[in-house]
Amino acid sequence: MSVEQALWFIVGVLALIVGLGISIGLHEWGHFAPAKRFGVGITKFMVGFGPTVWSTQRGETEFGIKAIPLGGFVAMHGMFAPSESTRRRGGAGTDFAGMEPPSDEEAFDDSRSFYRLSVLRRIVVMLGGPVMNLVIATVLYAVLLMGFGIIQPSLTVGSVSECVLPATETRTQCEPGDPAAPGNQAGLRPGDVIVSVDGVEVDTWLELTEVIRVNPGNTITLGIEREGVARDIRITPLLTERYAIDSRGQVPVDVRGEPITEEVGFVGIGAALESSRQPVGQVPVAVWDNVVGVTNIILTLPQRMVQVAQAAFGDDERDPNGPISVVGVGRIAGEIASIDSIETQDRIASFLALLASLNIALFVFNLIPLLPLDGGHVAVALIDGIRRRFAKIRGQPAPRPTDPQRLMPLTLVVIAALISMSVLLMYADIVNPISLVQ
Repeated sequence: MSVEQALWFIVGVLALIVGLGISIGLHEWGHFAPAKRFGVGITKFMVGFGPTVWSTQRGETEFGIKAIPLGGFVAMHGMFAPSESTRRRGGAGTDFAGMEPPSDEEAFDDSRSFYRLSVLRRIVVMLGGPVMNLVIATVLYAVLLMGFGIIQPSLTVGSVSECVLPATETRTQCEPGDPAAPGNQAGLRPGDVIVSVDGVEVDTWLELTEVIRVNPGNTITLGIEREGVARDIRITPLLTERYAIDSRGQVPVDVRGEPITEEVGFVGIGAALESSRQPVGQVPVAVWDNVVGVTNIILTLPQRMVQVAQAAFGDDERDPNGPISVVGVGRIAGEIASIDSIETQDRIASFLALLASLNIALFVFNLIPLLPLDGGHVAVALIDGIRRRFAKIRGQPAPRPTDPQRLMPLTLVVIAALISMSVLLMYADIVNPISLVQ
């Protein structure tokens, strides 16, 4: 790596730290704003954990930045109802680093305690943080898709293969005996623009691919433009093994995570890629796809962490689609900034995509219904609401809010698990990182 690339690498890492810090700050503001509106006493609003780097007092709340940018907290008065032996004071918005410091018990009277809010208001406060991350991700995807566009296949032929090799074949060079590619035989050339199939206009490369795949052995006529001149080319797709393609142009996988193959028609041409701005309707689609992807990672986290451990302490390769730590994300941000073979706007677009994905991860992860995560606080509020409803139906007095002492053992287990996973991922991202540069 040259000196210039090293400097750009550092710029990329710093840009990620700033972007992540802003995302965390807005996450915490998502908790702070409704809590403040509902009258909850708030002593601290902090971005980060560990030693305080900077802080200022604004009214009753201390706002500040701490040294470790791995989360944040809003220290709210009376986060949990008093137990028989003690009063716990916590904060909303735990992200990665465990429980927040307790707020000052004497700072506010009990009427301004968080636990005094109605169930609905408690849920609004706790969901405010994750929802803010979702809003950030949606805005970033809107800028990315509608402003920068995405790289996708065009209807211009970018490559023409000389022969046909099965999808699972590891070699890339043609050898004697390999069947000739129909596209090459028919005379297709890179730069040809395909406009129709059998006289029917096609709008996307995926449409063209679908026609070719369902017509093995059947001759079809491609209408093309070559250097501004229209012409027809007759071509017969060859039946061969290819990867399956779903309705979005993605390759589906089986239960083992292996790509699915099928016997379909193939002519041996590849599309030239182009940047294309997307309509607003594609923004929620991109957001949903990422939410589903992160959810699947979380649902399969135990086996994924086993794979990470095997890669960290053995010779296994890292799964490029597996979980990574903030160290790994920082490395990727640095590599994006230091790659000098791509345009500046493509670097910016890649960085926005990375930051949007991080916010989706924060959104989904914080919805896990376990303390100390936001989803755990929502679960406690819902449980209290259900208990009150049943008591009302039975004509009984409203029960006391959930005793925090009963939740502490499970909370400590979750904190220990989060710390252990974070340490393992950081170690793996140092000794066997996922890298964009091979």
